[in-house]
Amino acid sequence: MTQLIFINLPVADLDRSIAFYEAVGATKNPMFSDETAACMVVSDVIHVMLLTHDKWRSFTDRAIPDAQVSAQMLLCLSREDKAAVDATVAQAAGAGGLPDPNSPQDYGFMYGRSYADPDGHIWEVMWMDPTAVAAGPEAFAAHDLTPA
Repeated sequence: MTQLIFINLPVADLDRSIAFYEAVGATKNPMFSDETAACMVVSDVIHVMLLTHDKWRSFTDRAIPDAQVSAQMLLCLSREDKAAVDATVAQAAGAGGLPDPNSPQDYGFMYGRSYADPDGHIWEVMWMDPTAVAAGPEAFAAHDLTPA
């Protein structure tokens, strides 16, 4: 069986979050969705589980951090080219997300931007030149990847 990833995110308004994730290209899987959770399919192997706060609390006793003011993780998805990176951020902004909570990065062979969903969870969107990736670590050694 292919290994899958299910990213679980606490959300304040499930319907708003479903609409947002659909606007950036995910589809809802009704088999794993109900009034407390929605399984949003990003790709064949990537799924985002949107959980109401009450549902989230059934999995852990840890406090739900306010993602509008703190960041526990950054999630990153690749895109096929720079234009697709820009289009994804534009879709997110049009659906109520915050564009570029982190500064855009353009290293020529690698390009990235970000957006925050309505709950403040940050998603990075990036493209890497396939020839640079194929060249291996040496292709990256010549570039300063320290954020500006």
